[in-house]
Amino acid sequence: MTTTEELHTADEIGSQLVRLVRLIERVQAQYQAEYPDAVDRATYLLLVHLAKDGARRAGALAEAVHSDPSTVSRQVAHLVQLGLIERVADPADGRASLLVATDEGRRVFDENRQLRNRGIAALMSSWPDDDRQAFVRLLTRFTDSFERQKARAGSSRS
Repeated sequence: MTTTEELHTADEIGSQLVRLVRLIERVQAQYQAEYPDAVDRATYLLLVHLAKDGARRAGALAEAVHSDPSTVSRQVAHLVQLGLIERVADPADGRASLLVATDEGRRVFDENRQLRNRGIAALMSSWPDDDRQAFVRLLTRFTDSFERQKARAGSSRS
């Protein structure tokens, strides 16, 4: 049984998560307004997966980002048009193709990641190192728990 104190803490965490998501969305909207040709966040996530994890088929990519294959297909077409990813023959099955980040796609990913990392480092520069390390550990633990819970909920619906 969940205690009143646990529910109060959960409410505080939930409120801060909503606040954080709204701030991130506001920053993203401002960025999109300043750079109207920029790739939207959902499409960029496909490039992130391909740059970090390597080549994969479109269906596997859709599954990785928890998105509909038809949506991913449109996003992939946009990334191909921009020259950030390309389709290559699957060596295991010549009839299928793999999606691969291009050199330009990896460069864009690396540049964006460095910008993000510098921004986060600046935000936390006044934090003691122990606090930064604790935050990483606890945020990772929270995210892992969230992922496991969603996976269990998804598998129980199947």
